[in-house]
Amino acid sequence: MKKPKIRFKGFNDDWEQRKLGEIFKYEQPQAYIVESTDYDEKNNIPVLTAGQSFILGYTNEQFGIKEASGRNPVIIFDDFTTSSHYVDFPFKVKSSAIKLLSLNNPNDNMHCAYNVLQCIGYLPVSHERHWISIFSKFDVLLPKSIDEQEQIGQYLANLDNLITLHQRKCDEIKKLKKYMLQNMFPQNGEKAPKIRFDGFTDDWEQRKLSEIATMHARIGWQNLRTSEFLENGDYMLITGTDFVDGSINYSTCYFVNKERYEQDKNIQIKNGSILITKDGTLGKVALVQGLSMPATLNAGIFNIEIKNELEIDNKYLFQYLKAPFLLDYVKKRATGGTIKHLNQNILVNFPVLTPQKLEQTKIGQYFSNLDNLITLHQRKCDELKNMKKFMLQNMFV
Repeated sequence: MKKPKIRFKGFNDDWEQRKLGEIFKYEQPQAYIVESTDYDEKNNIPVLTAGQSFILGYTNEQFGIKEASGRNPVIIFDDFTTSSHYVDFPFKVKSSAIKLLSLNNPNDNMHCAYNVLQCIGYLPVSHERHWISIFSKFDVLLPKSIDEQEQIGQYLANLDNLITLHQRKCDEIKKLKKYMLQNMFPQNGEKAPKIRFDGFTDDWEQRKLSEIATMHARIGWQNLRTSEFLENGDYMLITGTDFVDGSINYSTCYFVNKERYEQDKNIQIKNGSILITKDGTLGKVALVQGLSMPATLNAGIFNIEIKNELEIDNKYLFQYLKAPFLLDYVKKRATGGTIKHLNQNILVNFPVLTPQKLEQTKIGQYFSNLDNLITLHQRKCDELKNMKKFMLQNMFV
């Protein structure tokens, strides 16, 4: 088949077969390698890698800069992993293990050609350079019509811009949250935070977690065998692997029978319960929300229940436990060798700083709103990535 399933109106011709080495010419990167890795975000020249991290940092070196732009974009291609990135701004590179690809024919559309490259499903099996010996020889199909290339390229560029926009917004909110966590909670023995909502001036109080909440986990003799994990049922089983970014992914949960569910009321969870992993990946925290059926816990998870909800706001406590304080505390005290364990006698003494209830509620809601914004932008980003994946599968041959 030499025609894609999805096309813009007005185009019907077969696509033409060309080798990647005919579409792209390459340049070695030695002239653009950064000399110092003393990066600083205050600098303005990005240092790139073709790997997942992409931008390693920013340099102040004003020489040996690859002057890419919107009119003259390039593709950085990792010669070993074969990963690649489209670049339309000036940059330097970290490594010589890449090729800088540009178009042989300036009439071709770079964004269209880049996505043809992205569609190649080759997985490296050996540690060797790939562009000259392998990739440049691949046969691919590209529209003969420059107008069709332009429309495809612009459509995919718009998708990429939307993905970048939502990812950048997500990252900005994460940075804001990190900053506010450092400033809206007291640090290093302080009795009040640097940033507060108007109208609150009282010192905060430090209490042990065991003073404000109960904590229970599945005890040893109640442990479940994997053969008891059911694919469906009326009683959900939550495990540590179901934790995702502070919440529970119910779609990955197993189920148990009624007898196992009723075995221990202390680990029958409800909306508002706070869960903490205690084995393996320690100190992951999740707030139970949107639960629509009875649920219990597998081994390896604490169920944290607030003793007096008139004194302690559950969203506040969740955010406090999810902040770095608990993880730092746990890392210093966890027991075990390769697989670490968080024992209850360690967790009970975890110090929790609390203001009065109204201030707790405002803080908890503020961070909950930030989490919702992060989730919103990440979800939109994922949706756009899935849309792009679908379109790549159907707009190219």
